[in-house]
Amino acid sequence: MEGLKRKEGRPGAIGRKEFRVGLLLIGLFWPLNWFLPGARTAWLFFPLWLGYILTMDGMVSRRTGSSLLSRDRRWFAALFPLSAAIWWLFELFNLRSQNWAYVGLERFPAWLYFLCSSMSFSTVLPSVLVTAEWIGSFSWISRFRSGMGRTGVERWPPAVFLGGVGMLGLFLLFPRIFFPFLWTSLVCLTDPLNAGRGRPSLLASIGRGDWRPIVAFGLAALLCGFFWELWNSRSNPYWVYHIPFFDFWRLFAMPLPGYLGYPPFGWELFGLTHLVWRRTPLRIG
Repeated sequence: MEGLKRKEGRPGAIGRKEFRVGLLLIGLFWPLNWFLPGARTAWLFFPLWLGYILTMDGMVSRRTGSSLLSRDRRWFAALFPLSAAIWWLFELFNLRSQNWAYVGLERFPAWLYFLCSSMSFSTVLPSVLVTAEWIGSFSWISRFRSGMGRTGVERWPPAVFLGGVGMLGLFLLFPRIFFPFLWTSLVCLTDPLNAGRGRPSLLASIGRGDWRPIVAFGLAALLCGFFWELWNSRSNPYWVYHIPFFDFWRLFAMPLPGYLGYPPFGWELFGLTHLVWRRTPLRIG
């Protein structure tokens, strides 16, 4: 996975401050977000998730002596506005699918709704990236790198890209039936573009026999999804789901089958990140 070199450091020494600040933010804003009266989540979701991000980044530093924040602070800060832009894109798609809605935001004027929502949306991408690095810091992830590449993968990008175009078209035309394609089409659109431009891509990793980015980003989005749904469960405002055919066996607000959308969402974030930046300080394994 292309990236910048790690900074040398003693594991446990680097990131200790971020880890402590992150835990402090979680310990403070989790109960405030759940138990304060009124529409508190509009302002408290951002510091709660910032606490998660700093805690996870600190845990990576304690394990490896390096982390996203320590390697490139300006790039790390740039993740937040990019994250807001990415999730507003999904909100645009949701105008077609109507798979989720926010309860309580109707009390906010349009400008305040946009501001509060953008603050919350800005934490999505950095949360998944730091979690992917944390997962990638464990030795078991090396099992997913065989070094035996798949032959012929270099011929896949055009077909995968056309598949993504087809999935996106079907989603837009028949959103009630093909709503799952919202969480797979962008993977198939962005990854071939990255592969064709020589940027990090999942297809290129498969060609090298390296499945670590697929595993790390899939599990990272799933873990973040658990906390998104957990912290949403007693928030105000909060979101609800309207998922055709699979609206059963709920864990918090999300039907259990809906959690299957989180891994491809993680792969979409991988693709969108490298669509914007050729080089990133990301390290998996």
